[in-house]
Amino acid sequence: MSSDPRLVPRVVLLVLGMLSLVAGVGAGLARLGADVPALAASLAGWHAALMVCAFFGTVIGLERAVALGHPIAYAGPLASGLGGIALLAGLPLPSAQLLFVLASVVLVGGAIAVVRRQSALFTRTLAVGAGCWLAGNLAWVASGMIQPAIPWWLAFLVVTIAGERLELTRFLPARREAAPLFRIAVAATLGGAVAAWFSPFGLVLFAAGLFALSLWLLRYDIARHNARQRELVRYIALCLLSGYVWLAVGAAIGLAGGFAPGHLLRDAALHAIALGFVFAMVFGHAPIIFPAIARVRIPYHPVFYLPLVLLHVSLAARIAGTLVGGGAAPLLLAGGLVNALALLAFILTMVGSVLRGRLAGRG
Repeated sequence: MSSDPRLVPRVVLLVLGMLSLVAGVGAGLARLGADVPALAASLAGWHAALMVCAFFGTVIGLERAVALGHPIAYAGPLASGLGGIALLAGLPLPSAQLLFVLASVVLVGGAIAVVRRQSALFTRTLAVGAGCWLAGNLAWVASGMIQPAIPWWLAFLVVTIAGERLELTRFLPARREAAPLFRIAVAATLGGAVAAWFSPFGLVLFAAGLFALSLWLLRYDIARHNARQRELVRYIALCLLSGYVWLAVGAAIGLAGGFAPGHLLRDAALHAIALGFVFAMVFGHAPIIFPAIARVRIPYHPVFYLPLVLLHVSLAARIAGTLVGGGAAPLLLAGGLVNALALLAFILTMVGSVLRGRLAGRG
């Protein structure tokens, strides 16, 4: 392991994020009626905040801080990680909200700094994604409810990922229509999130924007070309392409009204995106991002596909359970439990790969 003095703080921040991930998964299972520890059950109402703000906010913030290389940037993932701890500890809600707002402000500030260095469509998109997180956090604070924040939090994750993928299209032949179509899709997504404050139609427009983004990614992302490669490159590409399909599925359900609070298909719409799309991106990018953050090797192995297959099969079962039986359907619960198993399998696979890489390095 590297003697880089910045490594220990990075690992500590990753641990904070992982604690929120574990708690968030437990809280999600509690919402499905699973028998979980009392702490997880008590956090059921904060499932989305733990997953989006405390886990993804910390991981994305840490990734950006490493890229920026400025000490102040680490204040963001530290604040979001501590926000998750505040929720776990049962501290007054405003303390966690304040920490999440602070974390998103730092992320926006870092994104603006990057745009000032390099003004390009992908850097501006990443800044917009960070702004969506801040908007969602402020909506949560202003309304006192998580529901108004959900479109913004989803936009934070989707637009951020789309911006990161957009950067890689520079290695493909230029297509004149690609950038305008991308802008239209992002604008529809943001417009829908704004309109959702005033009209239910806003959520339909939001879904249309996400659907357009899924089609754009399937058409223009470099993953289509990399899927014909071998080993790690192919694995990453298949993770990404499968995630884009789930984004299209979730958006299509949203077009049918699935994003509306209380709708029968809401669980399916939200988790097709938050699980199928976002975690497929995590599975695909982890072998690249974690080595950059923690200075470890993650050598490729075909077993990487096991968590990915578990994720997709369990999510399909979960959505089927939503369609046939509502929130108490046994198939829905079984799908949720295997969702959690897929995440555990992913973590164990990554840890095992790190250990294998160390043994190979010593050899």
